[in-house]
Amino acid sequence: MGPVMLRTASLSQLERWYRVGAGLEVVAERPGTIELGAGGRTILVLEEAPELRGPNPADAGLFHTAILYPTHAALAAAVVRMSQQPGIRFAGTGDHHVSEAFYFADPDGNGVELYVDRPRDQWLWQGGSVHMTTEFIDPNRFVQQHLDRDALGVSSGAPVGAKVGHVHLQVGDVATARAFYVDALGFAETASFGDSALFVSAGGYHHHMAMNVWNSRGAGRRADTLGLGRVEIAIPALDDHGADALGAARERLTARGVAVADDGRSLRFEDPWANAITLTPSAA
Repeated sequence: MGPVMLRTASLSQLERWYRVGAGLEVVAERPGTIELGAGGRTILVLEEAPELRGPNPADAGLFHTAILYPTHAALAAAVVRMSQQPGIRFAGTGDHHVSEAFYFADPDGNGVELYVDRPRDQWLWQGGSVHMTTEFIDPNRFVQQHLDRDALGVSSGAPVGAKVGHVHLQVGDVATARAFYVDALGFAETASFGDSALFVSAGGYHHHMAMNVWNSRGAGRRADTLGLGRVEIAIPALDDHGADALGAARERLTARGVAVADDGRSLRFEDPWANAITLTPSAA
C-alpha cells in the first residue's frame, strides 16, 4: 500500500497530531500540502481544503488508515505518545490473532489504526481464508511489556519500516465491493463476514484493504468532502507471467466499464462509491 491522502480544513492541526502522536516526520512540504512518513517513505499526504464540508458518518469513504509498525516497542511508544495528546479520541483495541491493534480518531474524525503484525507462521489459514477475530488488549499491560522509553521522544519519530499496512473503507454493499476489488482490481479475498465486511490482499498478507457496511449500508457515491482524498496502491511492474501488470489491471477495469485515466506512469480511477484510487508500478 502506498500513501493515503487526507483532505483537511486545518492542515497545521492535523500535521501536528500525526507528527506528535504517531511519530511521523515531514518528508516533503508544498503550499497547502504536507507529506508525513518515516525513513523517507511517505505514509500520509495531508492536503488543505477549507472550502469542503465534513463527511456524514453514514457516507461511503474512509473507515480507517492502518499504520503498521515494525516492532512491538515502536507501537508501544506510539500508543503512549497518542495517549498524551490533548483531547485524544481513543476508540479501542483488538488482538486479531494476525495482528495487535490500537484504534483512534484524528481531530477531523478520520479513523486511525496503529498496529503490529504477529509472525506469519502464527496466522491460521484454511484454504484461502485467514482466521481473524477481535479480542481485548489491555493497553497498560501492552505498554508495560513492550515500551522502550528511548523511543518515546518526538525527535525519534516513527522507525524506518513503518508504513501503510492496510486501508479500511466504508462502502454501500459487500457484493459490489467484491466485484470491484476482487474481480476487477485483482485482489484475493482472504476473509469475509457475511454481507457486512470483506478483506482482500495480495501476496498472502492477511489484508491490504477491507470494506464494511457497519455504518454505511446502502450508501451511494460520495460527495466531494473532507476526509479521504486518495488511496495509492503500488503493484509490481510485471505480473507472475512476466506481463505488464499495470496494463493488465487497466484491461480488467475498462472491460468492466470503469473509467481509467492512464498517464503512462499510473492509473487513476474510482471505485463504485467514488473513492479515488491510484495504481503505480513498483520494481519491488
